[in-house]
Amino acid sequence: MKISLNWLRDFIDISKLPQKGEAEELDVLLTNTGLEVEGIERHEKIPGGLKGFVVAEVLTCEKFEVKDKTLSLTTVDAGLEETLTIVCGAANVAAGQKVIVATPGTTLFDAEGKALFTIEKRKVYGQPSEGMICAEDEIGIGTSHDGILVLETDMANGTPAANFFNLSADLVLEIGLTPNRADAASHWGVARDIKAVTGLPIQLPSVDSLAISQTHLPIEINIQDKGCARFCGVSMDGIQVKPSPEWLQERLSAIGLRPINNIVDITNFICHGLGQPMHAYDWHQIKGGRLEVKTLAAGTVFKTLDGVERKLNGEELM
Repeated sequence: MKISLNWLRDFIDISKLPQKGEAEELDVLLTNTGLEVEGIERHEKIPGGLKGFVVAEVLTCEKFEVKDKTLSLTTVDAGLEETLTIVCGAANVAAGQKVIVATPGTTLFDAEGKALFTIEKRKVYGQPSEGMICAEDEIGIGTSHDGILVLETDMANGTPAANFFNLSADLVLEIGLTPNRADAASHWGVARDIKAVTGLPIQLPSVDSLAISQTHLPIEINIQDKGCARFCGVSMDGIQVKPSPEWLQERLSAIGLRPINNIVDITNFICHGLGQPMHAYDWHQIKGGRLEVKTLAAGTVFKTLDGVERKLNGEELM
């Protein structure tokens, strides 16, 4: 089970622990309560954490032609002892701009965190180039490659790009949860254990604004297996399926879940946040207005939301 410290802070102020809630402190505390911490990993919203990327200023920009290309030979103040000379192929580069520069030694990553290449001092079409003026997709903050990213900022040259984008890393605990601790199988559950040991207050997010217009589900629920003692649901309409907000995607990504859309993501958010398993059903896909809860025969093939066909063993509650 993965527990994000940033997510955990939604429920308990771990900064009030003696060591300000450092991962190593929680490692000892939780392991002593029976929630064995098997590892600690660093999760970065942008692979590489923008190490080596800095805010810089284009001082000069001279166009030159190479074959059928128009390039720019620039000098850039990146807050180093000497200015950098950089060849740039973007049409929108100009003197006076504030930009993001990848300095020599900086590694660029793809969206999955795989290293692509490292910036080195080299010659480009016979001209010296000591870095790269970046587009947003090269930084990892977006997908656009339509020219370099031009900043509106008065930050000092050499300021780490991570500071400009207010980028912070998350620390994630890997907890080996034993079968008798289902009560702790969520961020809320872990927060309760911390409260039990430290006395720190815990707080659930407010749901006061959630209004229920009626208390009767407009579909029939048929439970055919005693493994399900209770089935609760809420019907909603007027829902638009779209990507989740960035903060929600980041919460899920930190614990190794792939964001899908706002509907699926919110069910995973509730499950891993509060420990309540959930599933969202499309009203139009429920045949006959009836839901059945039961096991299926061993060997039945079932396609999960990730598109993978899985063979059931006959014990799964469906």
